[in-house]
Amino acid sequence: MITWLAWTTGLLSLAVGLAALVATARGRRIDDAQLLGSALLEVALVVQGVVGAVLLARTDRAVEGALFASYLLTSVLVVPLGAFWAVGERSRWGTGVLAVAALSTGALVLRLEQIWSTGA
Repeated sequence: MITWLAWTTGLLSLAVGLAALVATARGRRIDDAQLLGSALLEVALVVQGVVGAVLLARTDRAVEGALFASYLLTSVLVVPLGAFWAVGERSRWGTGVLAVAALSTGALVLRLEQIWSTGA
């Protein structure tokens, strides 16, 4: 994994998650800025997914391939599903769903980096 890309993606997911938490606490529905942040996060996650898949295919490290690939795929899928749910939810809890999705993605990215660096 590319460390700076993982850190950037993790921090971006933290920012999107915290913004969604604040919106939930204020009773707000999802807005264009949150959707734009989610889209930017998703672009970073797709880039990380492609880079991670290429690095996994080319590595000679002792990395558990199935575990790494499942975390990689899950990290790419969680934010769009959360954003889709947030748009469909007419109450303030839609932003709560987006917050959970973004913060969960940050945890997935952290675990990806751990799997890559330790090989387990």
